[in-house]
Parts: sequence; C-alpha cells; structure tokens
Amino acid sequence: MLRFLIFGAAREARPILSLGFEPVSGRTTVQDGVYQQLRHALMIGSFDPAQTLTIASLAEAFGTSNMPVREALRRLAAENALEISQNGSACVPKVTRARLDDLCRARVAVEGLAAELGAPRLSATDIAALQQITAEQQAIGRNDSIYELISKNQQFHFIIYRASGSEVLFQLIETLWLRFGPYMRLLSNHVAPSMRAGTMEPSGRHTVIIAALKDRDFARARDEVVADIKTTQETLRTLCPDVPEARQVNFATFGKS
Repeated sequence: MLRFLIFGAAREARPILSLGFEPVSGRTTVQDGVYQQLRHALMIGSFDPAQTLTIASLAEAFGTSNMPVREALRRLAAENALEISQNGSACVPKVTRARLDDLCRARVAVEGLAAELGAPRLSATDIAALQQITAEQQAIGRNDSIYELISKNQQFHFIIYRASGSEVLFQLIETLWLRFGPYMRLLSNHVAPSMRAGTMEPSGRHTVIIAALKDRDFARARDEVVADIKTTQETLRTLCPDVPEARQVNFATFGKS
C-alpha cells in the first residue's frame, strides 16, 4: 500500500492515509496518481500555509522516482496551488487577508451561480446523499479527523455544483477550492477543539441548505450556500495576517515621469 506523509518543520508529520487516500493502481499512471492525491491533500487543507515540499521527500513517501513528483508539482504550480522555488522545492502559498477576500469574492460569484443552476436539478437521490453526508459530518466532527470532516464538506458542496450541468463552472470551482486549501488548514486548526467539545455545529449551514432544497426554495438554497462561504470568510479574516498583496506594476506607464 502506498504510504504518503505530510512533511513540515513546524509539526510532526501526519500520515495522509488517515484521510482515506487510495494507493496508486494500474488504472492510472504513477504520475496521475501522485498528482491526484497531492491535489486532494492540498484542497482539503492537509498542508500548512508556507510549508515546503521537497521532491526527494515526496518521492520517498510515494515510493516513486523524482520524475512523477516533479511533474505533479509542476501541474499544481500551474494551477496556482503551489509556488516553485529556484531549487525545485514546492511551497504552499502563504495566507493573507487580501488574498482571502479575493478568493471568497470569486467563490461567492461562481459557487452562487452553480448553486442557483444546480439546486432545481437535484434529484431525490441527490438530496438523500446530502442528508447522509450531513449526518456523517455530525458524527465525525466530535469523534474523528477534522480532515475527514473537510472532505465530507467538499463532497456536500460538489454534489450541488455538479448538478449545475456546467463543466466550466465546476472546473473553476475546483481551482478555487484548490487555492483555498491553505485557508482550510488554518480554519481546521482553529475549530478542531470546538468541534470535539461539541460547542460548534460540524456541518455548518448544511442542514438549512437541505431544508431549502426540500421546500424547493432554490433562491434560499443559493443564499445559504453564499452565507456558508461568507461565514467561513469572517472567521478566517480574524486569523489571517493583514499583509497587503504586492502592488502590480503598470507597464504602460513604466519609466514615464
């Protein structure tokens, strides 16, 4: 069985197998297997912001040569999920309040539209699946891994977004969630004690989203999805450093007095 560890100087390495990853099989290439598992790990916040991931360490953890790891990191950097240094190491992006606000603004626009289109198309089977995920979240939140809880949260939202029937919207959403991963890590570290103490609802606003869907009040369902994003944003704004993004140079006026 493939074994993969999270490497970080600030905390003890945690086995990603605890998140339920499957070993790379003959049905996929080694390169795709490494890419998909790293992508999922990033998306659900398995890595610390600014954490460095070296090719050698990842290759050892996956039991592969450097080549498939290097290619997976290159693909993830092209999706802005990682930043590649000159020595070839990959780094998880830092979190800032400005970048958080930018990502959440895009998420509200894109996910709000996907929810608006997807809600009327959800079947009774889909809604039953949403209810099952919510029940599992409520059990997981008090007893098991916070990362499993985040993975269930992704499953919940993606059922709604896939129902939109828009391949373009769904691809945009995946990219946004991938870039949001470091913020999910920050959030998970913050809420884990409250979840286990039973003082915070593990499923967030999912129960009210389901109620709106059952009432066929699709506008309210869309609004609750947006509220879910904004509530998360408000919590994260108190945790993110208030560091301004680098100012973009206007090359049209560069060098002019």
